[in-house]
Amino acid sequence: MISIIMPAHNAEAHIQAAIDSVLAQSWTDFELLILDDCSTDETVALVQAYTDPRIRLYMLEENLGAAGTRNYGIRQAKGRYIAFLDSDDCWKPKKLELQRAFMQENKAALSYTAYDVMSPDGERITGHVEVPESVTYRYLLRNTIIGCLTVMIDTKQTGLVQMPIFKGAEDTATWLSILKKGHVAKGLTEPLALYRKGNASLSSNKFQMAKHIWQVYRKSQNMSVFTALTHFPFYLWNGLVKHLRTGGSVKLVK
Repeated sequence: MISIIMPAHNAEAHIQAAIDSVLAQSWTDFELLILDDCSTDETVALVQAYTDPRIRLYMLEENLGAAGTRNYGIRQAKGRYIAFLDSDDCWKPKKLELQRAFMQENKAALSYTAYDVMSPDGERITGHVEVPESVTYRYLLRNTIIGCLTVMIDTKQTGLVQMPIFKGAEDTATWLSILKKGHVAKGLTEPLALYRKGNASLSSNKFQMAKHIWQVYRKSQNMSVFTALTHFPFYLWNGLVKHLRTGGSVKLVK
């Protein structure tokens, strides 16, 4: 079974589209764990309107943030495979089916896919992110190409996965921790997910994300300043290339 982790906070605008994209999957052996992180809008009511027994709603009593919310969901998960989808993004219908088969064929502990970028209203495709066929620990330090909405993890190989609790780039820190153990992430080059382009200030987001990646180097990966500086320029360059490919879209996890 595949356990899908969907954190939600004041997500009434787009969560139905996200849920519907999961229910439309050709692979049906899944559970969708929706973790409401103290929403004050209609998020909970919208989720409760669904009657599919594969959907499990958890209403958190305190705000845990992105990483804490995902970690709570992972601890409740019953499936061997863990996948992630934010409440404002979507999947294409064969995402789970193709990715699960790909992981089994390649004996991958962690996999990811290419993805398209859609406009804030979801009406247009505005960009595309291509991915390599494999990503090593060193590669990911210099190019944060793996989109959280595309990831699937085989917990039989990785054991229990928990994201570090600090603000920003928790997902990248998690993938790095897995790859640091010797695993190589495997990539499906077919775009199987849709990332919703954010409306926030691009220049501000780029600066904040760079700060978050520096924090990953120093706090999560315990790098010296010198070692971090050997990777950081590559990250900045690759981030610029990714920005151009996605039509200038950077969405921060808050």
